[in-house]
Amino acid sequence: MRPFTYERAATPEAAVKAAAETPGARFIAGGTNLLDLMKLDIERPAHLVDVSRLPLARIEAEGEGLRIGAAATNSQVAADVEVRARYPVLAQSILAGGSPQLRNKASVAGNLLQRTRCAYFYDTTKPCNKREPGSGCGALEGLNRNAAILGQSHACIATHPSDMAVALVALAAEVETLTPSGEARRFPLAELHRLPGERPELDTRLIPGELITAVVLPPPPAGGQVYRKARDRASYAGGLASVAVAGDRLALGMVAHKPWRATQAEAALKAGASAAEAVGEELKEAAATGRNDFKVTLTARLASAAISEAKGSAT
Repeated sequence: MRPFTYERAATPEAAVKAAAETPGARFIAGGTNLLDLMKLDIERPAHLVDVSRLPLARIEAEGEGLRIGAAATNSQVAADVEVRARYPVLAQSILAGGSPQLRNKASVAGNLLQRTRCAYFYDTTKPCNKREPGSGCGALEGLNRNAAILGQSHACIATHPSDMAVALVALAAEVETLTPSGEARRFPLAELHRLPGERPELDTRLIPGELITAVVLPPPPAGGQVYRKARDRASYAGGLASVAVAGDRLALGMVAHKPWRATQAEAALKAGASAAEAVGEELKEAAATGRNDFKVTLTARLASAAISEAKGSAT
């Protein structure tokens, strides 16, 4: 691990100021992803700004919706009475990701900002445009069983690992942030993450030093909510594909560089298509890269089952 400096921020304003004024600064809360990447010499922050003790962990009503502080732990959110009663897809998604120990430490913002689990990103002896821009993508012709089937580019076929983010996209959540200039921003969570294009090293649309302060949920949608996930084993294994259904909204996970809002499937369902037909519309442009061919069929079956289950739970 490389040397770095550390400070504990007293306020959100102080945190963004410190991050903006210090080259190479990064925010840290639970550290469940960042510390691992630092030990592997993938992340190399010169300065850590600890935001874990900021007053950003409350979960409270906002109108008919819910406001979840960015520092709330994953366990705290999954156990919240309002979340479990009104947004069960969110609770289900959190419980599907990581171990209890990780959920007890990981923050909401940290979960959203975690980096890919692509093996080539983690192996510093292999080329990876996300880790080292311009070095190439080792996964394109390598061990790409977990690679993306939607929205990928020649520069990167990595997937985003968050379960929670998939459910939040299906729930039409918004993100609140504080910029280094002191401006508060609020925008759809579906716009937070980027597709790789030519710049796969850029995971999100946040500006340097911008701090996520909360996630805001609208009133629960009409209809059933379901989160389903497929992986090689029940614990200590990354996902192969996941599906979040929230009323008439659908999002896919572990199949793209970002949580994938399945708008074509949603439109097909509204037009009267069956679940299988609707998912087929969404996956028409799916492209596999060899070892991940099975993910197209897996995602189609998983999504169809989730849609049918959500319809059943709504009756």
